[in-house]
Amino acid sequence: MDIYQKGGDSLAGRYYLFHLFPFTIAELGGMNRPFDEFLSDPLHITMKNSDTLKVIWQQLSTLSGFPEPYLSGRETTCRRWSNTYTRQLVREDIRDLTDIKSVQDIETLYTLLPSKIGSPLSAKSLADTIKVSYNTVRSWLDILERFYLTFSILTWTDRVARSIQKERKCYLFDYPRIKDSAARFENMVACELLRAVTIWNDMGMGTFSLHFIKDKEKREVNFLLADSGAPFLLTEATLSDAQPAKPLLAFQNRLVVPTVQLIEADDGYRVINSGANKILIAPARQWLARLP
Repeated sequence: MDIYQKGGDSLAGRYYLFHLFPFTIAELGGMNRPFDEFLSDPLHITMKNSDTLKVIWQQLSTLSGFPEPYLSGRETTCRRWSNTYTRQLVREDIRDLTDIKSVQDIETLYTLLPSKIGSPLSAKSLADTIKVSYNTVRSWLDILERFYLTFSILTWTDRVARSIQKERKCYLFDYPRIKDSAARFENMVACELLRAVTIWNDMGMGTFSLHFIKDKEKREVNFLLADSGAPFLLTEATLSDAQPAKPLLAFQNRLVVPTVQLIEADDGYRVINSGANKILIAPARQWLARLP
């Protein structure tokens, strides 16, 4: 975790100490690359410390990266901590620091989000479920982000014909709440990438941003990293697909940037030539552990 500023006495305030982020494998793995080296060759990878990183990644998946549940090593502690953390943030911090009266409804909204991870978020659908207005749900989603329960990324539209605009995908910092293994895997990758681009910006390395791509043909790539409005890396997160995803190939040909497909599988890595481009297919933990 990266300590930047003091928080208050509230539970949320104590986690502001850590600049939004739970532990990540990039921190715990101890294999970070220098930033300039990463930027010049983002597809470089090694299988060094594979067994150790596999254990760390599994612990993060089941316990989250928050210190108390992670260091406890117990799923029962993780569940108890998660419930207390959410309840205290919503019923005390959000209630006391905003003008929201119906805290039970915003708590209900948060409990619905784990099943929405991995797809563009529909505020209208959530509003219909909770029986409140669209604008109310949008306001509540913004509040959940302000209190670091969630974060979201927007679509990338530049140089992508027929791209979908004004959509966003929502992710959780407390991702063990997500039951679907593929969605939880994508969420973990999102946390690692968000941590990276935020730290790079804080260190003055550039003006980085994290996005996803989707067009009207429903082709989608999970993540695009950009610097100063220029794309420089495409990233797909999939549990076991050893072949490059077709949307990944299509958008890479359009944007002409390095591309990595991160998988859960434990069978090494390979680099595939795609015209003038290259695609790295590799275990997520190995590539993410090397992020600056």
